[in-house]
Amino acid sequence: MLFDLDRNGDPSLLQTGIAGVDEAGRGPLAGPVAAAAVVLDPQKSISGLADSKTLSANRRTALADIIYERAQSVCIAYASVEEIDRLNILQATLLAMRRAIAGLAVTPASVLVDGNRSPGGPCPVQTVVGGDRRVAAISAASILAKVDRDRLMLDLHARHPDYGFDRHKGYPTQFHLDALARCGVLPEHRRSFTPVRRFLSSS
Repeated sequence: MLFDLDRNGDPSLLQTGIAGVDEAGRGPLAGPVAAAAVVLDPQKSISGLADSKTLSANRRTALADIIYERAQSVCIAYASVEEIDRLNILQATLLAMRRAIAGLAVTPASVLVDGNRSPGGPCPVQTVVGGDRRVAAISAASILAKVDRDRLMLDLHARHPDYGFDRHKGYPTQFHLDALARCGVLPEHRRSFTPVRRFLSSS
C-alpha cells in the first residue's frame, strides 16, 4: 500500500496504477535522450496505441494530444548531451527514466519499462521486451517521448538549418554526416559518439 503525507502531515492513500515507461533518442548523434512515464486511466480508453516507430508523425501527434487529455498522469524527462557524454548513453537513458517516474503526479504501484534494463527507483519495476508493442501504457510513453523529442529537434533545426535536423532528428544519416563534415560539430552533438569524435579529431 502506498502512502504520502498530506499538508497536515497525516498519511493519505495515493491513487495508484501502473506506469508505462519508454525512451526516445538513444541512437542520434545530437540532442538529449527523452523518457516518458504514463499512467493510463482505465476508465478512459485510447484506441490506436502502438509502438511510436510504426506510426506516422501526424498520427503520433494526434495520439499524444489524446494521451495528455485522458491519462491519469504523464511526465516527460530528459538527460542532457553533457550527461550522455559523462555517463554513457545507457546510464543517461536510465537517468531520464528515473526522472520521468519521479515526476508523475501519482505514485504508481508498479512500473513497466520497455526493453531489458531497469532504471531502478522506489517502485517495483518490470522490464518488458517489445513492451511498446504489447503494453498500452508503454506504447503511450513511446509516443509522448518521440513527439516531445522531435519537437526539440525541430527547434534545433530552426537555429541550425544547415544540419537538417527536421529530416533526421539527429540520427546518423548520410545527410547529417555530410553536414558535420561541412559545418562542424555543434554544442548539441554528443562528443562521446564515434562519428562525432572522428570529426572532432580530424578538425
